[in-house]
Amino acid sequence: MLPISRLLCTRILAKRCAYSTDAKKLGLETKAGRMSFSLPFKYISAEQLAEIIRAKPAETLKDLVVVDVRDSDFVGGNIVSALNYPSDTFHATVDELVEKLENVPRVVFHCYLSQARGPKAARIYAETRNNRYPNPSTPQEIFVLRDGFSGFQSRYRHDPELIEKFNKYYHD
Repeated sequence: MLPISRLLCTRILAKRCAYSTDAKKLGLETKAGRMSFSLPFKYISAEQLAEIIRAKPAETLKDLVVVDVRDSDFVGGNIVSALNYPSDTFHATVDELVEKLENVPRVVFHCYLSQARGPKAARIYAETRNNRYPNPSTPQEIFVLRDGFSGFQSRYRHDPELIEKFNKYYHD
């Protein structure tokens, strides 16, 4: 007969294994018996985005689109050439956006802080795109701007190559 501590350990391991097996059936990765998943987007820093935008004039930048999902706070300024798809109507307009950006290789989403609205919109966009184009002709990388517009404008608010329509009264 096994000691109680060994018996408990065996039962716990059996539960973890069963849990891991169920997770594998669902297509989820497991780490140390815990369920995890990969996000459908990566994060991009303000510096990386600024470097990409500066490399080409905004009018000719066809390989990257910035999608700003801020609502009424969009009026205080935005990243040059950003498309505004407000989070409060995003579900209703995501199909239009997916179609519009079908052949764009990189899409960057953000809100003010990129803690909720931006990542959520990026996830919804990725899921919608994957459902609509299971085998897309143009692969697409989806990013979320780390620290959102708040972080970006704090570094680049005085740079007209990167920020347009900036109004400091919305950000100070």
